[in-house]
Parts: sequence; structure tokens; C-alpha cells
Amino acid sequence: MLNDKKILVLGLGKSGYHVIKLLAGNNTIVACDKNMPDEEKISEFQKLNVIFKQSPDATEILDESFDLLIKSPGIEPFHPCVKKAKELNIKIVNEMEVAYHYLPKNVKIIGITGSNGKTTTTTMLYELLKLHGVSAILGGNIGFPLCEILNSVKEGDTLVLEISDHQLNDLTDFKTDISILTNLCPTHLDFHGNYENYKNVKKKIFNHHTSSDLAIINNYNQDSLELTRDILSHKIYFNDENNYYNEEGIFVNKEKILNLDEIKIQGNHNYENILACLLALREFAFDKDIIKKYFKEFKGVEHRIEIVESKSKAKFYNDSKSTNPTSTLIALKTMKENVHLILGGKERMQDFHELDNEIKKVKCIYAIGEITDRIDEYAKENNVPCLKCYTLDKAMTQIQKNVKDNDVVLLSPGSASWDQYDRFETRGEEFKKLVEKLFN
Repeated sequence: MLNDKKILVLGLGKSGYHVIKLLAGNNTIVACDKNMPDEEKISEFQKLNVIFKQSPDATEILDESFDLLIKSPGIEPFHPCVKKAKELNIKIVNEMEVAYHYLPKNVKIIGITGSNGKTTTTTMLYELLKLHGVSAILGGNIGFPLCEILNSVKEGDTLVLEISDHQLNDLTDFKTDISILTNLCPTHLDFHGNYENYKNVKKKIFNHHTSSDLAIINNYNQDSLELTRDILSHKIYFNDENNYYNEEGIFVNKEKILNLDEIKIQGNHNYENILACLLALREFAFDKDIIKKYFKEFKGVEHRIEIVESKSKAKFYNDSKSTNPTSTLIALKTMKENVHLILGGKERMQDFHELDNEIKKVKCIYAIGEITDRIDEYAKENNVPCLKCYTLDKAMTQIQKNVKDNDVVLLSPGSASWDQYDRFETRGEEFKKLVEKLFN
């Protein structure tokens, strides 16, 4: 626990705000953001004796008098203030690392990470644990910073945490009891610099593991296998000879647990997520009747190939959570043909050639975001019609003119949203509102 420390909190999103509330009173806190918080937050900081300073990068604020830099997960590792902290030998952590040291004893931690599928896997596992009577608490990158939920955690609880690469980047002492790595593919390269750095950060999900800790790994994903070759965890695999899916169903330890037609969410990617989830669930409780009932009803996660209802005879899917081309590839594989694909967002060096084998299903690409011109070039290389729309509302206006009965309209951007939206959820909500406005 931290006491009598001078701490700079860089970035005042949810994680920054809740770590300040945790540490204020016992430490000297300086909060910094490039934007001015609202008056309510400023008033709260004053009551907590927290000093707020607005600055573009905080380099003029940080000096050798500080003991610790707590940074928002979204702040890049090469940020000027982070570089300065390293030069001054000031420790750099994030709110999850801080909160870890405040957890009660005997709390079991399940950490889920991966390039794709982690939110769905985390959601399913948490809900199934609850249905099996396990005292489980959901948190992490799924929207609940660990500092925010600390007061709800008691001895003997199980934490189910989605952990992004941005969060893993600044973890040191943090340790899970069970870690799930859903898969790996090149993404967030602008944040990490290159794919090797990204993979090595993902490997931190297994930090401090011994043979008494469990690692659940995708046997089909070569990068995951290579990355975890030397970890000390007890390793079990999905997509191997024991835990797999085929046309008959989903098997755990070679025993059929589900028929595919008993599962509401379809697609190979979802079957893999289910397998990972069931392997973790097996460590706690495993009632086949509960599992079957759950998957007959589970509709999936919002913004992940989410069906959007309309009066139109076309079909609409909100896949705003697709922030890399591999996610878009997964979405396209679940579609049959006649797809109107909305693609694009923030430039992050993503390679859209991953889509080549499925792009024949696409009638037209509607390019949006700062990467619009590069998507247009990609479309020309593949002889796919492309409209340079730049914004989602313009794309939807064009789709309204072009779409036919039984066509598919798919928002699966393959890109982060930060060039035009604060988060992917906002982009997805706009898409759903535009469907309601234009097609109802």
C-alpha cells in the first residue's frame, strides 16, 4: 500500500479518477491532463486536497521530488513524460497495479487477454461463474477499473478481469492465478512500435506464474504457442485433441458438452471463446445443464457482430469493437455474400490484406476515418468498389441509396475509433442510431 508518497497521476479517464480516490488522503497527489476536467471533478479534487494541473505532456511538472508516476493505460510508452520518468528513475505503474496491492487475502484472479475475443470470453466466464454459485466480480478493460471495484471485493472472491495490452504494459507485481490468451495477431503497432514488443507485453499475463498457476492457450494460434513456450505455468490448450469443436459440437476432455445448434452465437471464433471459457470454468464448477441453458440464451456482447434490428429487409451488424483487420476477417467469415462493408478509422499501420480471402463477399467498401485513402487503394488492388465517405453518417447515407433486400450492412472498421470518437462504443451507438433513423 502507498503512504506518504508524492504521486503524479497522468490522464484523468476512469482509471485515473478512481486511483486518485483510492490514494488521496494518505499521499500527495498531483493530477494532470491535457484537458480541463468538469467543474464537479475539480471540486472533488479540491475536497481531497488533490492538486490539478493542465498540461499537454506534464514534462514541466514531473521532477525528482516525485516517487511514482501512475499513467492512464492509453498513454503511449514513448510519451515525453514517461521518458522523463525513466530518466529520473521514477517508477511507472497503472491503476490496476496499484489496486492489486490493496486486494484482500485469498482472492483468486482470472486474467483474460488476446488480440480478439477477450471481451466475449470474459463476459461468458463471469456470467457462468455466477450461475454456478461462485462469488465472482467483473472488472478491468471491460469498463470497471480495479480501483473502482475494490470496495466490492472480499476475501475468497474470484476476480474476472479483461486485461488489455495497454494495461499489461505497466504491470510489475500483478499476478493472476489463471490466465487466458485467446489469440495473437498484429495490432496496436502504433502504441508498441512493432509486433515483437506487442507480443512481449501480452506475455505479461503470465508474470510470476509457477506450475501451480494455470495458462489457457489457443493451440491453433502459432504466435501464442511460440510466445508461451517457456512460461512456467501449467498449460492447457483449446483447439487440441482433447478440447475442440467440430460439426458435432464442442468437446472438453473429449466429452461433448454442447451441440452447435444449441448455441445462439455462431461462428468458429465464438466456439473458440466458448472453449477457453469452459476450460477456466472447469477449475471451479461444471454443470452441463447450466452451461447448455446459458448458451441457448446468450446473444453475445454489444458492438461485437451485434444484430441491429430494423424494418428494412437488409441485415445490419454492429461490429464496432473490430479495431484490427483480424476482427474484420472474423466478421466477414460469418457472412455469406452481398456485404456492404464500412471500414476504417485511425491509422495504426494495420494490414488490410488479411481480408483478401474474404473480400469477394463485399459488394462495396465504404471507407471512413483518417485511413480512408489507404483503404481506397486497398480496394482498387482487389477490384472491389469503394466509396470514400470519411465519416460514418456519410457512409450510411450512401448505403441507404445502394442497399438491396437481403444485403448485409456490416460496420466492422478494422481500426481504432480515436480519430473521430472517444471510444469504439460511441462509434457503435452512432451506427445503431443511423440504422434506426434511415431504415425504420
